[in-house]
This record gives sequence, structure tokens and C-alpha cells, in this order.
Amino acid sequence: MTDDSHKPLGDSTRIVTAGRRPEWTQGIVNTPVWRASTILYDSVEDLRRNGHGDSHHRLYYGRRGTPTQWSLADALTGLEPGAEGTFLYPSGVAALAAALLSVLSQGDELLLVDSAYDPTRGIADKLLKRFGIATRYYDPMIGAGIADLIGDRTRAILLESPGSLTFEVQDIPAIVAAAKARGVTTILDNTWATPLFFPAIEHGIDLTMMACTKYVVGHSDVMLGSVTAGPGQFAALRDTSHQLGQVASPDDCWLGSRGLRTMAVRLAQHQSSALTIARWLKEQDGVAAVLHPALPDCPGHEFFVRDFKGSSGLFSIVLDGGDDAARAALIDALTHFGIGFSWGGFESLAIPADPPAGRRPRRFAGPLVRLQIGLEDPADLIADLDAGLSAFRAARGARR
Repeated sequence: MTDDSHKPLGDSTRIVTAGRRPEWTQGIVNTPVWRASTILYDSVEDLRRNGHGDSHHRLYYGRRGTPTQWSLADALTGLEPGAEGTFLYPSGVAALAAALLSVLSQGDELLLVDSAYDPTRGIADKLLKRFGIATRYYDPMIGAGIADLIGDRTRAILLESPGSLTFEVQDIPAIVAAAKARGVTTILDNTWATPLFFPAIEHGIDLTMMACTKYVVGHSDVMLGSVTAGPGQFAALRDTSHQLGQVASPDDCWLGSRGLRTMAVRLAQHQSSALTIARWLKEQDGVAAVLHPALPDCPGHEFFVRDFKGSSGLFSIVLDGGDDAARAALIDALTHFGIGFSWGGFESLAIPADPPAGRRPRRFAGPLVRLQIGLEDPADLIADLDAGLSAFRAARGARR
């Protein structure tokens, strides 16, 4: 028999097996839900010996976690080759805030990609500003040119690739190289790709976060976030998170672990359906452009082909003319697409997408619609979008 125990495991195998340590599962397939606030000690001596210090993977107090939380964190760490550890949070925004506060102090500067998720901009423009931390925005297509923006006060670069509304793909290796040359920490919002399609730590990113609410959970029923740290980054992340009192509920972490086990097969379907629909949309009257990283005309497509292993189910379309009312007519005509925030669940969604204006103006032929392609039959979604585009064209024509 061939000994293949040292061969690297495939992605699907890793997400099924990761985080299931025998001491946590105790013979059960899934790690049980350990709910706890108080942890009891055997004696005063036991309390004094074990009730302080490094509590990593050791029962100490409920806020420091139980095997339920540790199992999911361990599994997410295992998906990032070279990672040191993962900390969990009650939302993706909480994860981003903790990652930033673990590396930034008063007087520091953050470089933030201009295509970032709106709540990320809120953290930078409001919370960090209150703490005396400045933010400068940069063009997502800057690549190695970011070296010219790094100043004496720059301590971190926050990337989101692709952008959450306009889907530009950044040259992450070039930005990482410029950051490392100046001792600047890189933080990546990797929610769209997940480690399965873009292993961020392997590409040199220092801290990679996800809104696990999306593809990790996959069922639109849990708020959850994570930050996975590269070598030498975990201690500061964990200490900051403990000081902020961050803890994710064991019930939510259990649901996150349940969702994680099927993430690879769900992402494969999201990818396949989204590409089918995106290619169909490119040929439709009323659609000026499709902003999908896997399509050749999406900004940064060459970096997507070089660095990514796949694409997920979220992208935007640019309508050919029309106004907000015509866009609303399209969305309101849809049957199988819900109207709501978030994405990554089993259901399809459509929302108006309005990129922030003023810092990096970019002209589009018309308003944008962001689509989350769920797990429904693509033919049904195409028929639905066909009806929506008919409603858009009628509304657009009535206003000309």
C-alpha cells in the first residue's frame, strides 16, 4: 500500500476534516455546542495556576471560547497554508474593525482601496478618525504604484479584491511586495473569493478577513466574521480582540462549522451559475457591461486569471442608460431574486448598486445592479432577468 499521508489534501477534503480534533469532537462527527460563561476550577490552587495567562485552546472563561469556537477557528486556519491562527467575531464589520485596531495607533495612516465595502469606509472615516488615525484612498488598479503613496506614517494597507460593487481585481502580489519593503501590514477582505479561490496568506497577506455570514455560513441565518493571521500577526490580533471583548456565540459558530463543510460544493455551483448568467447578460439589450472578474473586460481580469482559482456568485451589471426609476422597475419585476443586503446564501438577490462618488469618479453608461446568484436553476434565473430587463427597457423608453 502506498503511504500518501504526507500528500497535501484537496480543498474539499480539508473543509470536511479541518477543526475536528478528537479532544473536541469526543467521538461525535460534529463538535458539540459548548455554551459557557463561567468555567469552574477544582481548587484555589487550580484557579491561580490556570485562571490567567495564555488561554488559547484552554477553558478559562466563556469570553475566551470553548471547543465549539475553537473548532471553527482551527478549520479556517487550516484553509490558509502558512497561517498562524484565526479569531472569530459576531460580524464581518467587527472582524474588520479588530484587524485594523490590532495594527493601527493614534497618528498612523491607513491606505484603503477606493472600491471598498461601504461599512469599511465608515470604520475608516468615522471610527479611526476619532482615534486620530488618518485614511487615504487609493485606486484599485494602482498595483506597484502604491509604493509612491506609502509615507512615514503609513502602517497598514486594506485591500478588497474584487471591489464589492464595481469588482476591480487588484494586483495583490505587487501591493504586498511594496508593503513588505516598507514594513507595512496588509489586510485583505477576502469574503468574495474565500481561501478556496484565493489563499491570501500564501500570497503574502498579513491578515485576511471574511464576513463568514456569506459563503462560510451559506444559509442566510447567522452573523459571523473571522480574521486569519499570517506568521507573527496572531498575538496582537488576539490581544486586541480580547481587549475589545469580542466573542462569537457558540451556537453561531456551530452553524458556521456546519455551513463550512459544504462550502466547496456550494461555491462550485455559485460559480457555474453566475458565469452562465453573466455571459447571457452580456448579450442582452439594456445591459451596457457586466462587471464580473472572470470576464475579459472586467478591470484587473489579468490578475484574476493569474492569482485566483475560481469565481463566486456576486457581480454587477451596468444598465444601458436609464435612471433610478428604470432600474427599480427591473429589480421590482424579478420573482426569484430577493431584494436585500448581504449575499452568499442559497437564494438569489438583486439590489441597486451606487458606488461612492467624489474620490475616484468612474463613468458608467447607466445605473448599476448588483446580483447575487444563488443555487436556483440558472434557466429560471435567466427567464426572470429577461422579464426584468423588459420592464427596464419599457421604463427607460417611457422617460426618453
